[in-house]
Amino acid sequence: MNYTLQQLRIFKTIAETKSITKASEVLHLTQPAVSIQLKKLQEQFDIPLTEVIGRQLYITEFGQEIAQVSERILNEVQSIRYRSRAHKGQLVGTLKISIVSTAKYVMPYFLSGFMSEHEGVDLQMDVINKAGVIRSLEDNAVDFALVSVLPEHFDIDMVTLMKNKLYLVGSKAPLEKGKPIRKSDFAKLPFIFREKGSATRRAMVDFLQANGIRTGKMMQLTSNEAVKQAVIAGLGYSIMPIIGLKNELNIGSLKILPVKGLPISTTWNLIWLKSKKFSPIAEAYLEYVRAEKDTIIREKFQWYEGY
Repeated sequence: MNYTLQQLRIFKTIAETKSITKASEVLHLTQPAVSIQLKKLQEQFDIPLTEVIGRQLYITEFGQEIAQVSERILNEVQSIRYRSRAHKGQLVGTLKISIVSTAKYVMPYFLSGFMSEHEGVDLQMDVINKAGVIRSLEDNAVDFALVSVLPEHFDIDMVTLMKNKLYLVGSKAPLEKGKPIRKSDFAKLPFIFREKGSATRRAMVDFLQANGIRTGKMMQLTSNEAVKQAVIAGLGYSIMPIIGLKNELNIGSLKILPVKGLPISTTWNLIWLKSKKFSPIAEAYLEYVRAEKDTIIREKFQWYEGY
């Protein structure tokens, strides 16, 4: 037997995702690279690890056993790495964070410096909708969460990071240039919404209802990126956080449209359970955020203050 840790890691991911395509996305590898490593691992066994029925990949019973052993081996290797660094006085372990999808344009900037300083720290960051983020926090599955709408049904502590501004955007102005859009104009416009449970959708619906605004044709998409691409393509208009629209606004593929009452302004908050027992890593990260947040905002989000 001459299998490598990389082959075991790839096969474990294939077993978890039941797909070479999805495994390649998770591992940030090309599909051919994943297929080659799977083939090399299979060559070392007389019994099949996988089988394809129709177009669906299945893991054989033997393959499931190998995947479980692979996970144990990889965990032990991780433990060796942690123990080695711990003996050097370094922070070791995993920082676990859950964020809403729009926060993917914010959170990495509040992590990069900390991760560079602490090589023994791994990062697990789940990007999901608001309901999923709150559930992960409530289940104590993460150290921190980044949200723009605070949960109401349990006690939290938080650090306020920065403003979250939402504007009406489109690929072109639907009316005369520079002329504000009136309530009556909305009924003529196709509107693109996020899915139910999204904080962006909640903010958009609250604004429309508070102002007695009815929209035209309604479309619903399940990610901020999908909404952005649909608006760029001219499918409709949407009220979106501009934090993820910097490049599109600069090149002119999206335009902010003037509307009375906009922007909606909320706040990005790093939150955690008040009863949370922090690990040394979580304590160190919280200290880092409190000390560095103003510098990060000034250096990375200066463009944002102009809107």
